[in-house]
Amino acid sequence: MTPETDRTPEASETSRTPTPRPPSPLLAPLRQVGGLFSLAAEVCRAFFKRPFQFREFVEQFWFVASVTILPAALVSIPFGAVIALQVGSLTQQLGAQSFTGGASVLAVIQQASPLIVALLIAGAGGSAICADLGSRTIREELDAMKVMGISPVQRLVVPRVLATMLVAVLLNGLVSVVGTLGGYFFNVIMQDGTPGAYLSSFSALAQLPDLYISELKALIFGFIAGIVAAYRGLNPRGGPKGVGDAVNQSVVITFLLLFFVNTVMTGIYLQIVPPKGG
Repeated sequence: MTPETDRTPEASETSRTPTPRPPSPLLAPLRQVGGLFSLAAEVCRAFFKRPFQFREFVEQFWFVASVTILPAALVSIPFGAVIALQVGSLTQQLGAQSFTGGASVLAVIQQASPLIVALLIAGAGGSAICADLGSRTIREELDAMKVMGISPVQRLVVPRVLATMLVAVLLNGLVSVVGTLGGYFFNVIMQDGTPGAYLSSFSALAQLPDLYISELKALIFGFIAGIVAAYRGLNPRGGPKGVGDAVNQSVVITFLLLFFVNTVMTGIYLQIVPPKGG
């Protein structure tokens, strides 16, 4: 018998089976984005589920706050000083020194303060959250929790995301106050400004929605930092080295998302809320 006649039907069917194509490189980023949004939706649903891990939430809140309070206060001073000096120099050239205080304080409250808080939380707290979850993942602790019927998202992710959100809101107030005081000091001492003009221009230009949008930005930025850190920690690749890569990726991705979301929110706010006196 010839080799052709010796082939079985199964062998012939197997030989005709097409070779699977490798996944397209364009689909990998889309899968990552889809997984990130899926985790965010799952965390939002788990906010209202019981039991709530209150002890884990307190521990994570204290940890994130302890590693970000001092750096946030120290960073906000030069930020407020640079903004005050730059705005003061510009207003002197335009002959509008009386608006230095209001312009610099609005820049600190609306833009600098939420971004400073979010970057510090992503760089300090978010990296620690990603490393912790990533180490648990490669040790298969999360798989063991799933086998026991415990949701890792509700047990570990939700308390961490809530902690980053609350710390971001509270730190935003601290950074706003310290940055404003720093700008006041450098404007009055180094640029020969008057305290009365600084405060009067602030009261003439600022309004309460400016503080609202600042706190809302901090809340959303804290949520984004926590979600990105948790997602990369839950999906590391390549063992311990993959955990380190995931930490770096989480920080970079968070930075990119924060600047994009800040641009969108600022544009919407300026369109909805008219300026004071406008």
